[in-house]
Amino acid sequence: MLAAVLVMLLASASPGAGAQACADPPCAPEVLTEILVHGNIVATDDEVRALAGVAVGMPVSPTMVADVTAKLRASHRFEEVDVRKRLRSIADPSQVVLVIIVDEGPVSIGSIKTEEGPAKIVKKRAFGLMFLPVLSFEDGYGFTYGARLAKPDIVGSNSRLSFPLTWGASKEAGVELEKFLERGPLTRIEVKTAVERRTNPFYEQDDDRARATFRGEHRFSPSIVAGTDLGVQHVSFLGHDDVFTSAGGDIVVDTRLDPMLARNAIYARAGWSHVDTGDYGSLNRTDLEARGYIGLPGQAVFVVRALRQDANKPQPPYLQPMIGGSASVRGFPLGTEVGDTLVAGTAEVRMPLTSPLSVARFGVNGFFDAGAIYFKGERLQDQPAYRGFGGGVWMTASVLRLSLAVAHGVGASTRVHFGLGLDF
Repeated sequence: MLAAVLVMLLASASPGAGAQACADPPCAPEVLTEILVHGNIVATDDEVRALAGVAVGMPVSPTMVADVTAKLRASHRFEEVDVRKRLRSIADPSQVVLVIIVDEGPVSIGSIKTEEGPAKIVKKRAFGLMFLPVLSFEDGYGFTYGARLAKPDIVGSNSRLSFPLTWGASKEAGVELEKFLERGPLTRIEVKTAVERRTNPFYEQDDDRARATFRGEHRFSPSIVAGTDLGVQHVSFLGHDDVFTSAGGDIVVDTRLDPMLARNAIYARAGWSHVDTGDYGSLNRTDLEARGYIGLPGQAVFVVRALRQDANKPQPPYLQPMIGGSASVRGFPLGTEVGDTLVAGTAEVRMPLTSPLSVARFGVNGFFDAGAIYFKGERLQDQPAYRGFGGGVWMTASVLRLSLAVAHGVGASTRVHFGLGLDF
């Protein structure tokens, strides 16, 4: 590819294809005098020229560049094709050089023996799949492990087709397509389809789902993103099957550089969705969350969080929020109680014990959680408050995040909460 870069740099210094050095008498017809091919590994130069349908000595048409580009892309032999028309001589603009730069994608080297002679080296096209491990521990569910296979640039640059395959707490097999866009109303789109099974911690029953979803986002700035979601799901839960559709949107303001070690930053999310179920009617759901990170002397940070999940009507059992666990009130197991409305808040102090320049960072934290959950027709002030307090240790190192907390639930027991995640 170094040769291709040099050709492009030299070509940019030459006159454009439309430049004309003669005006009177009229210029002679343009003729293709040279064809340069770069970037090819598997295909030979002659094969690329044959696929392009060009040869030295043929007249140059106004659409030659577009025609050659279309033919090479139609061959499906190359991931990227760049065709450029340049002049061989400033003095004679009729002599045209065609520069063809191709990218065949990832390849591997192998060897085969031929009847004509000794073994020779050939190139074999690789399938081009990336492999990422999946390992997480979610409080209330347990370990999830597996892999994510991905193919980059499947529908152009900045796109990815991936296949999550997991087992354990969350059993899932799916297909996901993600693409980032440089222009238009959406800067990111994501399409997913998957089948999944999880065990509901409150009902202690399997929740089986098959779903197809679409998400579109527009990033207004590095810290402000708005998104819209559409989806359909089939759910089997508590011996009952149901199909529901959902449509909604959200807006997120996030000034954090690192979610775990943010300082003097905020995170806020407001989401709304309309859900139509087959057996429970339609309802509107809201999800509000806000976090503030205030720097204290030294490296310490004071973190406050408020959360409210609600709906305008009673929710189906498979959509009900749950209280307890690391997500709301530590000191109580996730699924201690369910309802239609969940409110929770946290006050926490985080203290890193290592240098901000360290690759792996360790720290300790102390916290107080409080929350309540209730059904439609009930009032918040009439509900018992769940409260928990405690402390823990945490570690973050590149893509790995670990946390361990010991919390006492007021009026309950003391519990250990563990979290693990690999973030790519």
